[in-house]
Amino acid sequence: MAHHDESSADSGPQAIADLPRDKVARFDAALPEILKRYPPDHQEAAMLAALRRAQEIFGWLSPGAQKLVADRLGAPVTRAEEVATFYVMYHTRPVGRHVVEVCTNVSCSLGGGYDLFEDLKKKLGVDNGETTKDGRITLRQVECLGSCGTAPVILVDEEMHESLTPQSVERILGALL
Repeated sequence: MAHHDESSADSGPQAIADLPRDKVARFDAALPEILKRYPPDHQEAAMLAALRRAQEIFGWLSPGAQKLVADRLGAPVTRAEEVATFYVMYHTRPVGRHVVEVCTNVSCSLGGGYDLFEDLKKKLGVDNGETTKDGRITLRQVECLGSCGTAPVILVDEEMHESLTPQSVERILGALL
């Protein structure tokens, strides 16, 4: 609960003013295209898409970015916070240039996913949810990436890599470093 209270304290009127104006303008320019897909009297239904676009623009969903989305959709900021903290695809803390998510669910673990995750932690010198010192890679353990038949899998910057071997993981990691 402390995290929720902390974020609420940072989501006052100043939170939006603290966002870079050029990025706020980019978000505002992108929002009408998103809203076209939703009924005008139900703009809050665009919350997922609007948060996703805000994350693309700002890099992560700070309390200010969450407040911006909520304000633009006419929703309470607590609704944006609820959605942003519920779904793992949203980043409520700064992340590295690349986000590497390793599935460690049953199928992937049986195929070596958990070992792969442990190896990546050692190679990158980070723990789950942490970012390398150079800011390049954030490593996250996830419950399921929905590709059990091609386990083990990782998601790198929203690109799925399947049927992994230690060699293929080395190539993928090498391209990021």
